[in-house]
Amino acid sequence: MPPTAAEAPDILSPQFAADPYSSYRVLREDFPLLWHEATGSYILSRYEDVERAFRDEVFTTRNYDWQLEPVHGRTLVQMSGREHAAHRALVAPAFRGRMLEEKFLPVIEQNARDLIEPLRGAGSADIVEDFATHFPINVIVDMLGLDKSEHPRFHDWYTAIVAYFGNLAQDPEITEAGHRTRDELAAYMIPVIRERRENPGDDLLSALCTAEVDGTAMTDEDIKAFISILFAAGGETTDKAISSLVGNLLRNPGQLAAVREDRELIAQALAETLRFTPPVHMIIRETDDDVELSGGTIPAGSTVDCLIGAANRDASRFADPDSFDIFRDDLPARSAFSAAARHLAFALGRHFCVGALLAKTEVEVGVGQLLDAMPELTLEKDCTLVERGLFTRGLESLPVRFAPGG
Repeated sequence: MPPTAAEAPDILSPQFAADPYSSYRVLREDFPLLWHEATGSYILSRYEDVERAFRDEVFTTRNYDWQLEPVHGRTLVQMSGREHAAHRALVAPAFRGRMLEEKFLPVIEQNARDLIEPLRGAGSADIVEDFATHFPINVIVDMLGLDKSEHPRFHDWYTAIVAYFGNLAQDPEITEAGHRTRDELAAYMIPVIRERRENPGDDLLSALCTAEVDGTAMTDEDIKAFISILFAAGGETTDKAISSLVGNLLRNPGQLAAVREDRELIAQALAETLRFTPPVHMIIRETDDDVELSGGTIPAGSTVDCLIGAANRDASRFADPDSFDIFRDDLPARSAFSAAARHLAFALGRHFCVGALLAKTEVEVGVGQLLDAMPELTLEKDCTLVERGLFTRGLESLPVRFAPGG
């Protein structure tokens, strides 16, 4: 058995919560395969091992049977083989190509304008509270053709789902809130899904209701589960990516100036943000067989915590990994939003994030409009930026000042 958490940084400790990056370095160098007694799992921190866990089919997603299904229902991320391929083919067209560019890009642009316009004359804002936490959820609600006035409920639901997903300490209140959310979301969505089947419109929910690939269609429960995970994964990660990207640029004024001058660099800034401060720091897998890795052997049937936040700062893969640099030549933006990405923020292999291009589009639009509306953008004087989270991680707040009337 590898070393235990008693001899190494503890992922559940306050010290780790405050600054996981210094702990990641210790884990990579001294404890690349760590048995964590409190969670009953093995921890991987080196790039080569986490990459393998995402690509090699000996690492399964059966963990989602207990980690996700109790709140979502059975989702795409739990499936494998033909079932996974068929269901991915049903949903993927909505998040790429013509449907994304022609149908959903205008929705994204309008939602960004709606949130940013009231901020133009203020001269100050909190990018997290005033924009990032609302923007991706509003976009998803509009894409689905749902009632945007219900935004607070959707926001509460996805917050509870994300908390359940990362509840390694097994807090009973978080568990209860997750189960309550499952029931509330089902009670809301199932009647809407059935109505949309009867009267389909020009929206994502209607497309899901009518989609069919090789004789396979999505059931009401399939659609409800997909929407549940779309709110959680699509909302939480894009929210944190936007605020982290802006925060990283504000702490690197020269790079912010370059992005202002050339908005094509937003994609590079996002790619580097996904590496440097990824919205998702950990993904879990389970092993089908014994697996030999750089730090030792993981037995069959084990739960494995794959530390994306650690792997993305592995010096064996990235030069000067603890520096934010949108111009680095070891992270090409042209492949950063595909299954060929070098960062691991979207996972890899057959479970590569189906919404990667949607997230890229939202971030490019949102950050571009923020820069247009906020000339002379700087951090609020004397503010200290604080990150929160274990599974997902991002800025607690991002107070800024700018020249009003941009």
